[in-house]
Order: sequence, then C-alpha cells, then structure tokens
Amino acid sequence: MTSDTPELQDVDKRRQADQAYDAIESLIATLQLRPGAPVVESDLIARIGLGRTPTREALMRLVASGLIVQQPRRGLLVSDMPLAEHLDLLEARRPLERLIACCSARRASPAQRSALQACAARMAEAAERQDLEAYMRVDQQLDRVNHAACRNRYAVAAVLPMIIQCRRFWYAYRHLGDVATGARAHQRLAEAIASGDGEAAAQASDVLMDHLRAFTLRVIA
Repeated sequence: MTSDTPELQDVDKRRQADQAYDAIESLIATLQLRPGAPVVESDLIARIGLGRTPTREALMRLVASGLIVQQPRRGLLVSDMPLAEHLDLLEARRPLERLIACCSARRASPAQRSALQACAARMAEAAERQDLEAYMRVDQQLDRVNHAACRNRYAVAAVLPMIIQCRRFWYAYRHLGDVATGARAHQRLAEAIASGDGEAAAQASDVLMDHLRAFTLRVIA
C-alpha cells in the first residue's frame, strides 16, 4: 500500500479535520474567539495553518455541537455563553460523566489506565505551579483518554459540547477557580478508573461535577 492509496488519503483528511477542530475549539475555549464574535473562514485558515476543506469540516462539527451558530445575513458567530443556564448544563452533564467513567473503569486498556493516571499527575503539577494554560491542556488530554477508554461514542458525542462550554466558562472566570481542588478531583477519577471499580469511578465523577457546580455558584453569587 502506497501513500497515494485512497484509504490513506481518507485517514489523512480525517486527521487534518480533527486537528482543525481541536485548534478552533481551543480558540473558543480560551476566549480568543469570544462569544458573539464573527467566524471568518479565511482568518481561521490563516490562524490554524490548515486548509479550507478541514477547516470547513471542523466548522460544520462546531455548528452541529452548538459552539458556533449560523444566523441569516450575519453568517457564522461564536455562540453566547449564558450565565444563567450553566447550572442546567452541569445537571445534564452529570449522568453522562457517570456513564463514561463507569464504562472506562470496565473497558480501559492497561495503557489507557496508566495514561489517565499520568495526565492526572501532570494536572496536579500544573496546579501547584499555578500554570493555568498547562492545567487546561492536560485536562483536555485526560478527557480524550477517558473518552477513548469508555468505548461509548454516543455518550462522548453528547458530552463533548458541554465540556467545551465548561472549559470556556472556567477560562472566563478562572480568577475564581480552585485548580488544586480540581486537580485532586481529577486524580480521584483517574485512580478509580485505573482500579477498574465502576461504582467508585461514577462516584469520583460526581465529586468532579460537585467541584464544577461549586465554582459556578461562586461565579453567579
């Protein structure tokens, strides 16, 4: 099989679309693309360094997830971040996170269990240094491992837009955040999944959701 085969070309296209999605998601989550901002395809192509086709595919996925909206005569806009609805979002996210954690505890490979523990350790190190950029980056890596390990693509597809909204919310109000407590919650989750105990993993996911809820209440108080 040569590098010119259709199979490898399709894999490369999917990889580029995934890279474009991750790059644009990061711009949204870190408020480099702020709520309500216009989304200009040519500007994004220049910023992320990928071609028109993967960028368009990524934008379609982001529209489907609700992070980008399409409005008549205004084109594509970054979706708003309604403060009053964030508790509702966490309420909807909680059962999905329980399911994902429980599935990961049962289905994760040994390599994935080790990777989760390593990510959690790096989150703790970043929290100790108060390195918020590193903390968010490793948080995203931990989620990716967890989602791959759970082997439930429907639960992952449902929870991903909520996770991105939560990252964006956290970034906007990070001055009120407690990364040390967040890191400990992630470590507890990683250890529970690594142990293979589904109920402990579900309970650990609840602890993490409780932490995010407490953070939200501090913001809206």
